[in-house]
Amino acid sequence: MDAKRLIIFDCDGVLVDSEPIALSVLTETLGMSGITIDEEGAAKRYLGRSLTTVRTLVSEEYGLQIDDRFLNRMRDMLYTRFRNELRPIPGIHTALDGLEEAGIAWCVASSSQSERIALCLSATGMLDRFSPHIFSASMVANGKPAPDLFLFAANKMGAAPPECLVIEDSPAGILAARAAGMDVLAFTGGSHTGLSAYRDGLAALMPLQAFDAMEKLLHLVAPVRRPKDQPDA
Repeated sequence: MDAKRLIIFDCDGVLVDSEPIALSVLTETLGMSGITIDEEGAAKRYLGRSLTTVRTLVSEEYGLQIDDRFLNRMRDMLYTRFRNELRPIPGIHTALDGLEEAGIAWCVASSSQSERIALCLSATGMLDRFSPHIFSASMVANGKPAPDLFLFAANKMGAAPPECLVIEDSPAGILAARAAGMDVLAFTGGSHTGLSAYRDGLAALMPLQAFDAMEKLLHLVAPVRRPKDQPDA
């Protein structure tokens, strides 16, 4: 892997351990509308996708039109749980410290809306470390798995696609990174990664590499060269 100037982080499941909460709230809210789906099924269908895409998929599969009432109820439930339960991914602050020391820039590009991203980062003490470099699917025409969001983020950050490395936890995100012409690592350290649908979908895409501890990130991005590899050694 070539040296990278910019690390593009997904948010849910990569920076914050939010996916189990989000899947729980989504299935509960769907249940209130008469649709029974477990978290495994919800992960397989909706993990890593934008709200616009989720609305389309729910409409196509179940004939349910997700209206403002549905969205407001789901948002209220989700945000309350985030404020009370959300935690950062272990080791993320160590990873960011290492990137800063190495002079490597970073940003976040998430399928979530800007308000939700800000809440997640604020609740876990990371907002100051990412603001103002926060990019949402609501800023582009097409969400993941389309490449629009990652290309938009890279352009705003002044980096060409080959100079970027995406850290993703979802099949949709991995497909989006590849479509954008960027290298991508699969992060498998979130609480939701034990779901079989998730594991199967991720393995089928064969990302550049998978890792489950955020402390390992810097070594994957800028591996330390051993003395015998140095030209003068």
